[in-house]
Amino acid sequence: MDRRRLLKLALAGLGGLAALRFGLPWWWRVGPPRALEPEVGAWVEGKLAGLDLSAVWDTHCHVVGVGAGGSGCWVNPEMLSHANPWRRLQFDCYLAGAGISLGGDPDAEYLERLLALHRLANPAGKLVAFAFDYHIDDAGREVPEASTFFVPDEYVLRLAAEHDDLVACASVHPYRTDALARLDAAVAAGAVAVKWLPNAMGIDPASPRCDAFYARLVHHGIPLITHAGHESAVHADEHQEYGNPLRIRSALDAGVKVCMAHCGSLGEMRDLDAGKTGGERKRESFELFLRVFREPRWAERFFADISAVTFVNRADVVLRELLVAEDLHPRLVNGTDYPVVAVDPVISTRMLAMDGLLSDEDRSMCERVFEANPLLFDLVLKRSLRLQADGVTHRFADAVFETRRLFV
Repeated sequence: MDRRRLLKLALAGLGGLAALRFGLPWWWRVGPPRALEPEVGAWVEGKLAGLDLSAVWDTHCHVVGVGAGGSGCWVNPEMLSHANPWRRLQFDCYLAGAGISLGGDPDAEYLERLLALHRLANPAGKLVAFAFDYHIDDAGREVPEASTFFVPDEYVLRLAAEHDDLVACASVHPYRTDALARLDAAVAAGAVAVKWLPNAMGIDPASPRCDAFYARLVHHGIPLITHAGHESAVHADEHQEYGNPLRIRSALDAGVKVCMAHCGSLGEMRDLDAGKTGGERKRESFELFLRVFREPRWAERFFADISAVTFVNRADVVLRELLVAEDLHPRLVNGTDYPVVAVDPVISTRMLAMDGLLSDEDRSMCERVFEANPLLFDLVLKRSLRLQADGVTHRFADAVFETRRLFV
């Protein structure tokens, strides 16, 4: 083969890769929110039967923006730069899932679409809208270059004040020099919880530096919603061990009501209970989550959300164990992890059906719901999951979806 032909093939290959890189996010882009066809609507009603829909709150919903319209939101410039192709691809996929573009006022567009989806899915319920703090260093300073995005408390508090569909979840890094004052102000303005993503924010939940913050959370009586397990949606490589489920024991010992996001269900973490000789041994993060979650002394105030457990990187062992563990269902709460749940390849209903967790009819109906409303899709998908084991059919209990109890 001569060099000219090789060059043409190489250029064609590069062109194909470029087409995939820029074409896939827009191929996955979801359409506008819309009402369901009558046949699908009747099926959905059946799936939601028995639920107190006013108690069905989405406990894990991200509000994001780029700072348009004075929102105060911020995105790391690396996420917007084609010089960082992987991070830009991630960002484009999130845009596609959220059904928005960077033209006009994307922050307002994001909110408008989110509210439209919610009102079509379950207007009787609420969305728990997350703020998201910066990475903070040991001196209490913001480190934007180590942060992926920032959503100020003031923004989600204002949105919650303006829209009855939303309740605000603040995000306050405990290493800030004014952390307690920020927490007090957020609670006074209506925040119902605090959100941490320790791996990304640089928070060690086991550090004594968190003790005063834990005491103030107990004083206010609001839960801490904290990520556990490996983090892949935002930059967190240097501090993945901060997501170790065992490290949250410090908060529980302090009396904090804790909700552990995703049931700690991704990656491996050090087994901190193995002592000096085995402390470097790693276990599945989900295994460590179950270990600490089953400790009876914290049963009254230790919860976990099932957001993302249907994602392709979690849906096998994790889903099976959670469905069968019906003794844990009173402490599980549902959330969507929007907008990630709206990125089409993230969930494979085909895989769930092949694993025996979803009937062919339910799979077909779920797919039709996704095309109209990814928020509602998450709810009816999880209501449809079934597992036959030892002659018993296991499903998530109604209590898993009636999540208002976590906040009131």
